[in-house]
Amino acid sequence: MKSIKMKTIKKQMVLKVACVAFAFVSSTTYAQNADPETTTTTQRDGFIIEFSVGGGLISLEDSKGIQTFDKSQGTFVFPDLKFGYMLNENLAITAALPGNIYEFQDNDRNFGGFIPSVQYWVKDRWWIHGGIGLAIDSPALYDIKDNVNDDWNFGAAVMASTGYEIYKKKNFALNIQSKLVLGSVSLDGDADRDAVIFNIGLGFNWL
Repeated sequence: MKSIKMKTIKKQMVLKVACVAFAFVSSTTYAQNADPETTTTTQRDGFIIEFSVGGGLISLEDSKGIQTFDKSQGTFVFPDLKFGYMLNENLAITAALPGNIYEFQDNDRNFGGFIPSVQYWVKDRWWIHGGIGLAIDSPALYDIKDNVNDDWNFGAAVMASTGYEIYKKKNFALNIQSKLVLGSVSLDGDADRDAVIFNIGLGFNWL
């Protein structure tokens, strides 16, 4: 009973730290965007595509107790893609494909997903983005072995992100962004794996 309470406390702490960091980055980008001298109106229209690079932290826990939230590990973003269509100048419907490489039992794996989402430009350069969809836990494409590290697991994920466009030219924008992903997948043997991911990176966007 005590161990269950400790795990619950640790989960809450990880979530609180991630949320605080996400809120801090959001407030920073909002403050930067408030400067009227740095804003340049851009016409956003049609299809959008983005890929981003970066890194962050991932915390995982298996219900089997193989891996717990006791220890977070660094992760790098691969792949991280986004496709969408502008409904109007400030709102787009998107499909996000977040991906994060992590290590599990000396093998590289990818915790990501396929998440239908919406993106809204609060200011000319500052946007927020979020959605809910499919979580995917799979072997890294470069580290697949027969009967070892070849299992694919699926579940549900929630994603929230924010970004600030630091450079814009015609239909191209370069942004700095942060992303928070909470996901859970089902494993063999009626087990599950939960993940909390926080990333910071650069996004290359065409719209």
